[in-house]
Amino acid sequence: MENDRTTTAPSRLRAGFVGAGFMAEVHSRAARAAGVEIAGIASSNPASAARAKDRLGVDRAYASVQDLVQDDKIDVIHVCTPNATHVALAEAALKAGKHVVCEKPLATNVLDATHLVELASTAGTVGTVPFVYRFHPMVREARERIASGQTGRISTIQGSYLQDWLLSRDDDNWRVDAGIGGPSRAFADIGSHLCDLIEFVTGDRISRVGALSRTLFTGRANHKNVQTEDLVSAVFATENGAVGNLLVSQVAPGRKNRLMIEISGSESTLQFDQEAPETLWLGKRTGSQLLVRDPAALSPDAARLSVVPAGHPQGYQDAFNAFVADTYAAISGDIREGLPTFRDGLRAAILTESIIESSNSGQWIDVPGVKQLEGVQQ
Repeated sequence: MENDRTTTAPSRLRAGFVGAGFMAEVHSRAARAAGVEIAGIASSNPASAARAKDRLGVDRAYASVQDLVQDDKIDVIHVCTPNATHVALAEAALKAGKHVVCEKPLATNVLDATHLVELASTAGTVGTVPFVYRFHPMVREARERIASGQTGRISTIQGSYLQDWLLSRDDDNWRVDAGIGGPSRAFADIGSHLCDLIEFVTGDRISRVGALSRTLFTGRANHKNVQTEDLVSAVFATENGAVGNLLVSQVAPGRKNRLMIEISGSESTLQFDQEAPETLWLGKRTGSQLLVRDPAALSPDAARLSVVPAGHPQGYQDAFNAFVADTYAAISGDIREGLPTFRDGLRAAILTESIIESSNSGQWIDVPGVKQLEGVQQ
């Protein structure tokens, strides 16, 4: 029997990659799973591109990014480079008529993110940002239960995203450098995922924030005068009247990639934990239930993303594969539910600037809407 839940992209698409690090590896696995041709790669220099070509199994290494972007045989460009380079690379690709998958953050400030949204709209091309946690089937199940009213009126939202990879002073990475990674690190890097998931699952928008941030190490192994934050704590209110709190940290011992949201309504509570993505906790006054991923028992959108039978675990790479497959489907005109676009990248930039402003001022900040900042009709 054919598995109608599996999504694949038209084989005629040819993808080009910019960047040769960890995220390029993740993107390449997803592109290959979607059935497209990974036609070329460019990196910071020809030698790096040549090494990545062999490591990732790409057809051709290009001498420069410009050569890759200007090649008429390439249909879609994946931007997998450090944050501060995203805008120029995405802009060049869009102006060359390419579809673009741009790693987050789409841009390190709202102005640049707005520019890319408008440029993609004018070009008539598909632009997506990998907020891939949306593609866990149990996230879609939580979203459907809220949208259908089963959870009742939402009153409170808790969320956290905790990691420990920058726990000590000796831990270092280019992301700590504001000139490369942008003015926010922990929030822009992982807090953006958390807020995207909260807004996607609830169908509501964060409207006001009050935030605190801390930088535990102003000097690290290879970076002095570090100004980007290690952790952020915030309280917030939503447009529909819910209240919530969030905690984001890259210095939480033992937590490797713990993204959790808990949403309470008048009828039940839902909790999703990305480190246990096969289950969704449902709490009621009269008892609780651990709902296990089973395509036969899930809502249609969750079942579509369940590409293997119940009891065969799915995880992060599966979610990434689904995001890339849905991006490629959109390029061919098949727009599927929940695809994160450049507008969602702009939304993340807006939230990031609001968090920074609140933390710096010690004041509550009203979060602008996307429509207030870009003239493109939503």
